[in-house]
Amino acid sequence: MLTLLLTLSGLAIVESLNVLNLGVTSAIVYDSRLHRRSPAPGGLSFIAGLFVATVAVGVAVVLGVTFFTERTAFTLTPTTRYRGELVLGVVLVCVAYFPSAAQGVSPRFAAMRRRPWLLACAGTVLGFVQAATDVMYLAALAMLSARHPRPLFWPLIVLAYCAIELWPPLLVVFLAARRTARAQRVQRRLVHVITRYGPVWVRALCVAAGVALVIDSLLHCHYLW
Repeated sequence: MLTLLLTLSGLAIVESLNVLNLGVTSAIVYDSRLHRRSPAPGGLSFIAGLFVATVAVGVAVVLGVTFFTERTAFTLTPTTRYRGELVLGVVLVCVAYFPSAAQGVSPRFAAMRRRPWLLACAGTVLGFVQAATDVMYLAALAMLSARHPRPLFWPLIVLAYCAIELWPPLLVVFLAARRTARAQRVQRRLVHVITRYGPVWVRALCVAAGVALVIDSLLHCHYLW
């Protein structure tokens, strides 16, 4: 159980280096400062939309896997496990070389920055799209679903995963709401570091995790056939 929690925590930290979410949050903060408004309502609304959508997808996936396994009497055998590791490892390595999402913010988004409810809707839509196509998140959910018996507090694990995933945008909003020069310097440095090095870190970690899974599956190749 401890290994599962540590693995999920590591995946969540990697997922937190999402340049797109950070870019949108930074745009909300910049617009709020430009118009002398607090960045908290808009920023928190956007992040809340992301959080709700990501949690909803996670819960739906876990419950869907449970429904499927109960109806089909599916059993996770060593052959299935190591074949899954091999496929997931190859996919993670491929993801590392796939072009990252656009880091810019569309000019059409400017009209939403001043309306928190629209930002919440935008965050929800973006959260659903990202969660439904996020290989690492889906892999984490598959690991949680494959746990037998599944822990009774698994919804809390999904909530914690999504909370860890969104810590950089939350920290940006928190620092932006403070008026001190030090907080503003830390915020600018955080955005700069994640924007510049985040994609590289994610690619490197995807390659490392993918290679580890492929090697582990090949070490147990007698289960693959």
